[in-house]
Amino acid sequence: MARQIAIVEDEIAIAENYRDALTRQGYAVTLYQTRFAAMEVFRHSLPDLAIIDVGLGDDVEGGFELCRELRSLAPELPIIFLTARDSDFDVVSGLRLGADDYLSKDISQPHMLARIVALLRRVDTLRQRGGAQPEEELQRGPLTLNMDRMCALWNSQRIDLTVTELWMVHALARHPGHVKNRQQLMDAANVVLDDNTITSHIKRIRKKFARMDSSFDAIETVYGMGYRWR
Repeated sequence: MARQIAIVEDEIAIAENYRDALTRQGYAVTLYQTRFAAMEVFRHSLPDLAIIDVGLGDDVEGGFELCRELRSLAPELPIIFLTARDSDFDVVSGLRLGADDYLSKDISQPHMLARIVALLRRVDTLRQRGGAQPEEELQRGPLTLNMDRMCALWNSQRIDLTVTELWMVHALARHPGHVKNRQQLMDAANVVLDDNTITSHIKRIRKKFARMDSSFDAIETVYGMGYRWR
């Protein structure tokens, strides 16, 4: 069955252009022009990946609000922001809300398709591992990571991490004490991000754990080098 991709974009010509490119690659694509129309469907049936514009007509930051609603509904759903608004502020805002990637509308179609394939591949790697093999579970003190179930627990309480965040935590916790630089974290998450974006992801991860445990300090910044799991 074809993978389902939802595009939420108010400029119909642009949306159709993306749809045609993705359809040629074998994806089933549904278009929405408003966040309200999209959420009405998403509450009953989720796509395999959502591509969301930030500004949706008069709803100037409707994409951010949609991302927030989707994240509460489906913490692991892959989300990409695709927008003309590529300022650092907008990138950080989008990632803070839980997007897995952030692409500018001037990106080439081959590059866009490569990023989408990479993100879906990460999901597949998590969900299709193992078969008859035992589930992979990583235990580090209060942390439990089950990569087959895409699940992270801290003191037995679930932490809702995005696909990108889960891979980053796994990369750090797999080898406690080892410093992972930004390139290694990108390689682990199979994504291309700049330094500010990596920093935003780490900050978001820390906040999620801190909401469960105010004393959380397991992710240490090693200035000039990267991050490590204590």
